[in-house]
Amino acid sequence: TDPKYYLALGDSYTIGQSVLVEDRFPMQTVKALAALSVNFTTPEIIAQTGWTTGNLINAITTNPPKRLTYDAVSLLIGVNNQYHSLSQAQYATEFTTLLKTAIGYAGNNAKRVFVLSIPDYSVTPYASSFNNALIASQIDSFNVINLNIAKENGVHYLNITTSTREATADPSLVATDGLHPSGKEYKKWADFLAPMIMAVLQ
Repeated sequence: TDPKYYLALGDSYTIGQSVLVEDRFPMQTVKALAALSVNFTTPEIIAQTGWTTGNLINAITTNPPKRLTYDAVSLLIGVNNQYHSLSQAQYATEFTTLLKTAIGYAGNNAKRVFVLSIPDYSVTPYASSFNNALIASQIDSFNVINLNIAKENGVHYLNITTSTREATADPSLVATDGLHPSGKEYKKWADFLAPMIMAVLQ
């Protein structure tokens, strides 16, 4: 069978800040799919640490993905909007733009698009001196927005926020930088995501 193509759009959580390339969640997802006999090429990742929704829109516009159509597209963006105290209204507008772009790159097949919720960094050592309850509640608010927009557009939604909160009891789920998820945490996402992608492609 012909190899499949996966486009991953996002920020530090997609590029895998502070973990090895093979530990990034898109790479682990493709590895998990290979174990299920679904052959993907190396994921194309458009993501950088620190990116907001606006940064990601600009990046896609100035340096578009290599292909016109992908078999699976993931979108995980918003933590930096929250971190920089950008408005939720702006997030809703720009996230909608990004999701419609993602659907376009999935051949206008919404079922091949997978939105991941924003992780909760309030539980990390990095945020130990911050107002953790405020961060957690704001991230929940941003996730309500991306969940509703995902539902409106008929795409798949994967809540990984709950999983990231397990780092309070398991420090090994946080990378060496004390802020981003470790490869162990990303593997949990991949193990959720791979069967979802496989089900769509069958």
